[in-house]
Amino acid sequence: MEMIVTEDEVESLTTAWRARWGRNPIAYQLRGWNADRWVRFHSLPESKRYAETEDEYQIILDRHHRVLTELGAAEEGLYVIAVYFEDEQGRISSDPRHPDAVPWLTIEPGDDSPFEVAASLYVSMTSFDRQTLDPLLRGAADEELIDVIIASLHLRWLYHPYDGGADVIAPTAHDRDVLKNRHADWLSTHPAGL
Repeated sequence: MEMIVTEDEVESLTTAWRARWGRNPIAYQLRGWNADRWVRFHSLPESKRYAETEDEYQIILDRHHRVLTELGAAEEGLYVIAVYFEDEQGRISSDPRHPDAVPWLTIEPGDDSPFEVAASLYVSMTSFDRQTLDPLLRGAADEELIDVIIASLHLRWLYHPYDGGADVIAPTAHDRDVLKNRHADWLSTHPAGL
């Protein structure tokens, strides 16, 4: 179930994000900032990157929901953050998979930004609900939604689904290790865990 994000909540999120994470919320950079609590899970067996069948999409969605459940997503509300860019006319198109999203931050090109143009981060709040999350997770898996971050309302953990898997920033190194041990067969064989 989507919840409307108010101006006050956007302001509170900005303050809480800066206090907790201290950097811009650029999803694919999370692992570098938080290596001690980071783990990457692959979405499909044998590290297959993209689903080709509905059965494979179901595996992807089930893996996402399993890890999110283990992080405690069902016990509290969630923020969903995604990056959008302006089109040629200077407009930002909303995405039906991210309903009720409101503008949060704009990241201008520069030293701290990997983007060549301004990136607009939009945020929504939702409950842990497959009807709401599955379209977002599938959009991330198909690389149609980019730099998605799902976070608890307390920002204790961060979850970045992408095409091929998900990066998790667990609350503690111990929590990360528990997840890694539970889902060892979802890990990469790459020495750096990528």
